[in-house]
Amino acid sequence: MNDQPDSSAHLTVDTEIDRDVCKLVHQFTHRLDVHVRRVAEELDLTPSQVIALRELSDPITARELATRMSCEPSNATFVLDRLEQQQLIRRQPHPTDRRAKQIVLTAAGERRRAGVLDLLGARSPLTSLTAAQQETLRDLLHAMVPTDPLV
Repeated sequence: MNDQPDSSAHLTVDTEIDRDVCKLVHQFTHRLDVHVRRVAEELDLTPSQVIALRELSDPITARELATRMSCEPSNATFVLDRLEQQQLIRRQPHPTDRRAKQIVLTAAGERRRAGVLDLLGARSPLTSLTAAQQETLRDLLHAMVPTDPLV
């Protein structure tokens, strides 16, 4: 049985529910933003640096990082320049694309990322939900957010 709605069907949304969902998503997004800003302040980083470090789980290009951060590549490059000045990342040749560089965390960057992840996880607004509720929320958001970030 397929639980996915038929994309060809025209579904309608109750305007009260739509309003409430929009309001709640906005409030939750604000809480997440405040949370990231507090972590950034505590670790003497910018919020963008916190997000970049969170997303640098493996070697990736600046363009891939920009996609993960939902920002323009030039903004990601600016953040990476600052992280490189702090010796938290290094750029190395990409193993398969001669035109690209991979972003890799240094040992200091790995330690700083671990601190970022600890603080983000410990005080996340998501901690008010059970693990099952967190998974359900993630799955619902996946169902609503297109995989193509430009849509």
